[in-house]
Amino acid sequence: MQIRILHKQGKSLRAIACEVGCSVNTVRKYLATQDAPMFRPAATARDSILKPFEAYLRERIASAAPDWIPATVLWREIQSQGFNGGERIVRKFVATLRPLPAPDPLVRFETAAGDQMQVDWVEFRRRKGANLFAFVATLGYSRATYVEFVSDMRLDTLLRCHVNCFNWFGGVPRRALYDNMKTVVIERDAYGPKQHRFQPGFLDFARHYGFQPQLCRPYRAKTKGKVERMNGYLRRSFYVPLAAQFKAANVELDVTTANTEVWRWLREVAHVRIHGTTRLKPGEQLLVEQKALQSVPPPYPSLLPATTPASGQELRERFHDWLSPLQHPLSVYDQLIRVAA
Repeated sequence: MQIRILHKQGKSLRAIACEVGCSVNTVRKYLATQDAPMFRPAATARDSILKPFEAYLRERIASAAPDWIPATVLWREIQSQGFNGGERIVRKFVATLRPLPAPDPLVRFETAAGDQMQVDWVEFRRRKGANLFAFVATLGYSRATYVEFVSDMRLDTLLRCHVNCFNWFGGVPRRALYDNMKTVVIERDAYGPKQHRFQPGFLDFARHYGFQPQLCRPYRAKTKGKVERMNGYLRRSFYVPLAAQFKAANVELDVTTANTEVWRWLREVAHVRIHGTTRLKPGEQLLVEQKALQSVPPPYPSLLPATTPASGQELRERFHDWLSPLQHPLSVYDQLIRVAA
């Protein structure tokens, strides 16, 4: 009778079988006849074999808390008490008693406009030739991001990416957060807690541009979570779809093409979307944050190109137009590529 009632309530055969304690076939056969069902609730191996030992297992685990006794040890112990089942049964039961780990408390730190930029490298493996690397920099307040694809992560490459990044943003933040990049830091806490030994060339570059380099906590990616989340978004939303198109044509994605496409993607997709955390458009917030950024100083002496490119002011004026729905002329991207080369 219960099976018919549950069936009339619209429940599936599987749901009825689970609630009543019989097989799906038994439910199906009963609904096809007018007879009362003749079945016995299914008994699991744990109910029939392990049940006499469950209280002991619970007591042992509780007495060891907060430490943990492995299921293998508990299995050997109850074997001496007469248990003749397998270790797998014990392991499954013990797993239900293990407390869930407390979630790592996530404290979201918001920064003032113009205060912080988070920087990271992302590596993209390729089938042929050397891998691609993406320099990714995200402003903490607006979440506006600059991305540049390169073929290496050398110091001079890192510095040039910074210059292009500052021109893209239209200013320089007061602090920049990094992980343990070898081109940024030589030794953490070399002179005491949070007194790091930075790479001399990088530190001189930071002084010239007026920002303070800082290191995130080791093995704590959440410390620079804004750029870490951008890294994943960049990979899923931009790189994988684009690389798949090239792969289908049996063509390898190169640095120049990747940069042309990623700057368009930043302007037309990433910066006009509603950001999941701020619920605002990063591109519009960048216009607010630009007012708080430091002005871009004259070029760093050791990075002056052999031929003089467009001035920093000209580049900033060009990059300021990236919020426009129209695409930049390719000459703009070519100019940036020549500066970064």
